[in-house]
Amino acid sequence: MPSHSGRMSLREPDPAPRPARSAATTGTPRKWRSLTWLRGRTPAVQPVSVPMAGKPEPGNPGTAAGATPTRAGGTQLVEIIDGSSRPTATAVLTKNDPAASSLELVQPVPRLPFLAAVPASWRPKRAWLSLVPSPRATPFTFGYLVLLLGTSLLLRFGSSKLTDKLLAVSSTDAHNMARHPLTALLTSAFWIADGGWLPYAVIFAIAVAPFERRFGGLRTALVFFSGHVLATIATELPVMALIHTDVLPHSAGRWLDIGVSYGFLTTAGVLVALLRGRARIAGIVALELFVIGVYVTDDPASLASVVTVLGHACAAHFGLLVWGPRLRSVPRIAR
Repeated sequence: MPSHSGRMSLREPDPAPRPARSAATTGTPRKWRSLTWLRGRTPAVQPVSVPMAGKPEPGNPGTAAGATPTRAGGTQLVEIIDGSSRPTATAVLTKNDPAASSLELVQPVPRLPFLAAVPASWRPKRAWLSLVPSPRATPFTFGYLVLLLGTSLLLRFGSSKLTDKLLAVSSTDAHNMARHPLTALLTSAFWIADGGWLPYAVIFAIAVAPFERRFGGLRTALVFFSGHVLATIATELPVMALIHTDVLPHSAGRWLDIGVSYGFLTTAGVLVALLRGRARIAGIVALELFVIGVYVTDDPASLASVVTVLGHACAAHFGLLVWGPRLRSVPRIAR
């Protein structure tokens, strides 16, 4: 028949099949021959027939279905083909034996993980690590602490002229509250008066981070800044009124009023309100003692300390009596 190209196509005869080579002439199979140098010598490999799945090998009833073919000596071929690294015993010659006729099996030393070499008393406990603020679990607390660390370093190593100007603008005193209240309210919570960052990091890990783990970062920021703003207004408005009526001198309107204590006392009050039974009573007592302790260790005779303790009490009770009952029925966020 003519093809599509118009030419006649003749079908060539099939080539003669090659004669099958016996196992005696082949010797070591070619696909195993390149791997025998790993053993250091060429082993004598006997021909092995692989049984079909589900059918035992004829003449060998002990061969199970799907069994792995083996070489002479019982070594599985799959260990050579797939290159799997399995711990094996190494045979070494005993030096004391001059004839070197006895062998000693040396088991390989297993590799221990890194933490297994560290004493158990030095390993970090997961319970303590969960209390440390992290950018993934508590982004608001972690970011706020980083910001406070930056401002603390600026106060410590920056020029006094620059830092005094920044603190004067950020202070929520009567002078700034009358002229630029929003700027003063927002920026006053980013500074630490005494520059001690590490104690505040511990306080945030106890009073703010647990709140954020339960309610999330947005609600934590809302409660934190609402307590800061409310306590600041509740303490500065009476001071402004007393200055306006000449009860207090005009110099009282320039008091430096910065810090983050109003915010974390509000979240601490909410956490105490979430407790039940005797734990809530113990939490309320601890919260009140903390407020009184800060007032006593400061300068209790000064008017600034009186204003500060009133702000602390207002922030703590705002979280305990206002935010606490509202958030008691809010479910825990999913992690």
